[in-house]
Amino acid sequence: MEREEVLRIHVTTREASVLENEEGDTVVMIPFGGHATGPYFEGTVLEGGVDTQIIGRYGGGHTLSARYMLRGNDRDGQACEIYIENNGTFDPALTDVMFRTAPRIVTNSKALSFLNGEPLIGEGLPAESGVEIRIYRTL
Repeated sequence: MEREEVLRIHVTTREASVLENEEGDTVVMIPFGGHATGPYFEGTVLEGGVDTQIIGRYGGGHTLSARYMLRGNDRDGQACEIYIENNGTFDPALTDVMFRTAPRIVTNSKALSFLNGEPLIGEGLPAESGVEIRIYRTL
């Protein structure tokens, strides 16, 4: 399966909030900022981005759900926004990435409208500032 990198988000994590219960469930909410690069878009992560991780019975293992918005310029140089909902799971069997996700994108960019509803693949990799998210589409 051939794929193309659409977007790379350079995430800078902030102090997390943690909830633990007596049944062994843990919820971790990690606010973040950062910036995005790629062949189609350059911009910044707007305030309010958060990754919520649920670990234990309730989450069915170790799930993550990140929601955030980017503001910047599309490949045509037009100002635009991109909303990303990124859901996935941590799989201990993965050796090449920290996690894989199924991102959903909504954008107001005409040049990037092909991303609205496009099936995408996300991968998280460790980075000095936190995490690097790479988003791909299949060709």
